[in-house]
Amino acid sequence: MSTAPDISGHYAQGGLLARLEAGLREDGADPASPTLEELAPYDHFHGRGLEATEDMANRLTVSAKDRLLDIGSGLGGPARYIAQRFGCRVAGIDLTAEFCEVARLLTARLGLEGRVSFDEGDALAMPFGDEAFDGAYSMNVSMNIADKRAFYREVSRVLKPGGWLALSEVAQGPGGDPDYPLPWAATAASSFLATPDDTRAELEAAGFKIESLRDTSGEARDFAARSRAIVEAGGKPPHRAVMLALGERAGDAVANTGRAAKERRTLPIEILCRKESP
Repeated sequence: MSTAPDISGHYAQGGLLARLEAGLREDGADPASPTLEELAPYDHFHGRGLEATEDMANRLTVSAKDRLLDIGSGLGGPARYIAQRFGCRVAGIDLTAEFCEVARLLTARLGLEGRVSFDEGDALAMPFGDEAFDGAYSMNVSMNIADKRAFYREVSRVLKPGGWLALSEVAQGPGGDPDYPLPWAATAASSFLATPDDTRAELEAAGFKIESLRDTSGEARDFAARSRAIVEAGGKPPHRAVMLALGERAGDAVANTGRAAKERRTLPIEILCRKESP
């Protein structure tokens, strides 16, 4: 990924496992044997959290024999959810060593290490052979990658012909550049937003056929409204991963995210495409 040290450093704060375990205890969960549901507020880092993961999974056709790739796997929530739901194998890759370490530990505590694995690595040079995967997905990752075409070509390399790619990303909107910090970047130096049209063009240039591309701003607004209602009623927000990962910096990042979405500076998009056969 472009400016890799800055990007990894943005996410790696140290003490992640201790903060997560403290949060689980406060929730009344046992950190040594958490459930998928108890981890969900913390281990789905992308916008709308578990809800977005479920929406993506609902659009996929996956069999138990499939091997899938999670690009930018974070703490591993989506990989574990997908493996549990479909009975398939999932390999995750992430640039941040601390994320991979915690993801492996949580996976072991859930007894899923036989079907879910995590490697530290660069999405532009993945440590996998050609045509190794039946499908791949990436959730809120490409915003940190400058060379989108190289990224999509690398994904194409590791996908079997006809394999699918599902993306859930933040795109550049018509309202101008967002303010920083944001959950994925402290400054504009490590943020590389592309418009939906540019995203489509780069995917097609890398050999993908677009099956669907949709703006999910409505879903994001609904989720934000429901989250506010929960907090105003005295509950915890359903999506706490940004606070977990960024700590004290999360407040400004979350506020800037909301303003950027309201002013259409950013657009959440979901894409389903397929590697064209030769």
